[in-house]
Amino acid sequence: MDHVSYGSAFSGGSLTVPPSKSAAIRALLCGALAMRTSGRRCEITNLFDCDDITVTRRAAEILCADDGGEVDCGESGSLLRFIIPIAAALGGRWRFTGRGRLPQRPLGVYADLLPAHGVSFKNESDGKGLPLIIEGRLTSGRFTLPGNISSQFVTGLLMALPLLEGDSEIILTSPLESIGYVDMTMDVLRNFGVTVRAIEGGWQIPGGQSYESPAYQVDGDWSQAAFFLNIAALSPIGAKVRMGGLRPDSLQGDRACIEVFGGFGLDIRWEGDELVAQNLYAGEPFGGLRGQRLDVSNITDMVPAAAICAALSRGETRFENAGRLRLKESDRLEAMKQAINALGGRASEEGDTLIINGVERLSGGLAQGCNDHRVVMALAGAGLRSESPVEVTDAYSINKTYPTFFDEYRRLGGIANVFQLG
Repeated sequence: MDHVSYGSAFSGGSLTVPPSKSAAIRALLCGALAMRTSGRRCEITNLFDCDDITVTRRAAEILCADDGGEVDCGESGSLLRFIIPIAAALGGRWRFTGRGRLPQRPLGVYADLLPAHGVSFKNESDGKGLPLIIEGRLTSGRFTLPGNISSQFVTGLLMALPLLEGDSEIILTSPLESIGYVDMTMDVLRNFGVTVRAIEGGWQIPGGQSYESPAYQVDGDWSQAAFFLNIAALSPIGAKVRMGGLRPDSLQGDRACIEVFGGFGLDIRWEGDELVAQNLYAGEPFGGLRGQRLDVSNITDMVPAAAICAALSRGETRFENAGRLRLKESDRLEAMKQAINALGGRASEEGDTLIINGVERLSGGLAQGCNDHRVVMALAGAGLRSESPVEVTDAYSINKTYPTFFDEYRRLGGIANVFQLG
């Protein structure tokens, strides 16, 4: 098993944040649909090689060429939930597979919606999850679903319904969570010439549309920037981190990491086109950091990094409305609680709330990475304020979204020693 050992050294410096995986997956699928509907290839720039992008590229190639086929979604929940209704709109027989926790991640919204609109929905194994076979062609109409589920279901429908012959509506029966991701989808669709109209409680989608083929540049990933804000906050010497590649006007919901880590006490500011972060009070008790109360329903991907910052901040931090973290690559509420406690911190759960009471220093030791890239990267910050090194299992789960994270961290003076056990 691959482990990584994080130490307490960090000198800081400059980096370019990787492109947004979320925006890239949307753009690659829209590019494939542009190829199908307009016959012109789209130029998508500023892409980043990682496991989720690799499987999306392959899926896009299949969409370009076939009415039916088999799509391996790897461990990408975004790809799976986006491509199911897209494939249904194109028609034919499609089979979807995946690995890790992906076969167990919920798809029930589509199991309810698709058969009512002409598409059969059959799980090969235990009646749920993957492998999944759909067959038929999606028909237009009204699609009603709750808003307190993953916004990926809404995005999948927004991308698919413009391809249908008739007009459609998406109607939400409860308030939408993770609204930033749907805003990102709308922005990408506009770039590809697709019209979607917001209406009360949902969206109206004209049918018979064609995707255009613009030149599309993917902007920097704010969810990855959160890991380096966490590292800057916990640097024992107040090292400065400068990040390029981020858009201050980005529609990514995780741009809220500025407010989240600023709320802990990190100094964050723009200098030209770089985001600069530094803990100005690193030498004070708790590094000058303070706990806070956060509603994370719209920023779930940020929780692992913010949880480590909370573990070393004065007082209590509460991450509320965090239930959807249980349905990620791991149960991230449980994973972060167990990791923090294993390292000498104090974390507990109360329903769908993660509660952390800060300590000045962690003891170090072994934490489980739970084969979850965000858990593994978040724990780099724990090593900066631990009495002994922090060892984390499943080190190479970072390949899912950020395979160069350890290299980048070491380039900035951090310690990340990867080794094999067994």
